[in-house]
Amino acid sequence: MTTNKNYTSKINAGRYFEDFILNEVIQHATPRTITAGDCALYIALTGERNPLHCSEPFAQSLGYKATPVDDLLAFHIAFGKTVPDISVNAVANLGYADVRFIQPVFVGDTLCTSSQVIGLRQNSNNKSGVVYVRSTSVNQHGEPVLNWVRWVMVHKNDMSRPAPMTVVPTLPSFVEPENLRIPSYLSLSKLDPKATSGQYVWDDYQIGERINHVAGTTINPAEHSMATRLYQNNARLHFDDYLMKNSSFGQRLVYGGIVISACRALSYEGLENAFSILAINGGTHSNPSFAGDTIYTITEVLDKWELNNADIGALRLRMVGLKNITPTEINTIKSEQGYHQNVVLDLDYTVAMPKRKS
Repeated sequence: MTTNKNYTSKINAGRYFEDFILNEVIQHATPRTITAGDCALYIALTGERNPLHCSEPFAQSLGYKATPVDDLLAFHIAFGKTVPDISVNAVANLGYADVRFIQPVFVGDTLCTSSQVIGLRQNSNNKSGVVYVRSTSVNQHGEPVLNWVRWVMVHKNDMSRPAPMTVVPTLPSFVEPENLRIPSYLSLSKLDPKATSGQYVWDDYQIGERINHVAGTTINPAEHSMATRLYQNNARLHFDDYLMKNSSFGQRLVYGGIVISACRALSYEGLENAFSILAINGGTHSNPSFAGDTIYTITEVLDKWELNNADIGALRLRMVGLKNITPTEINTIKSEQGYHQNVVLDLDYTVAMPKRKS
């Protein structure tokens, strides 16, 4: 028997660290039209209960033309477009900064994403490096809807390739209040508190306040796989159990965006009227998460700002995700030695919240 070994490779294996070039712009494939089914599945996978994203009469009472897509669903879908080109060969996604939610996304909108390489730093082990990119997602009209920076550790494939010049971008510590985008048509004067069940508004929160959210949620293997596929994120470390058994983790990692969404959903009690995310100022996936972990959430109020809107204020919040430990069981989130081993997320973000009617 003769075996045909005339193999050719037409497979795009993704970029390794040595393949990135500073300042290059990468146009990502697979435009995505968001459907009502996507939104329903997101609720099924996260348990998110914000009425803005599931009640059209409620959304229209605030001035929206229809129910907007959940901010994090739009972010994850836009982010997923970047994975085949940026992080399919990642060791880990390390962090986010300067994430701006520029305008709402609605069912029927089609998102396309591009990224510019803004920084490169090879690790001392010569086996990997950190890639910094600024990504922008636009709708079918070419209008920007999301813009963000993230940095990811990526494997090297050719160890003989010399290290590029190190460039680490300077990033803002937070998105300034004047750069937060509030739709001109938005009005909270008709917000019905019965729809959210929330009695607290912007005026009631104090800087330094800590909220220990009581609920937890366990990440199930099928659900975290399905959620990651919903975002068309094809990073192998989330799916390929055979591959990951030989890694230092010994098992698949949960996509960090799933932890962000879980924590946001769990924080609903206590932040019922935090109806819209305006920015993610920075974030770190401080420890990995795996199937079977149970996630809990702590919120700290970092700052609060008046906006150019009589009805709306902004709260800058710190959302801390824990695994397999409740908020009341932890006091020190981060010490000089680093993060507590059960802290999986440290996210600094800004939300819009109604102000008390005068």
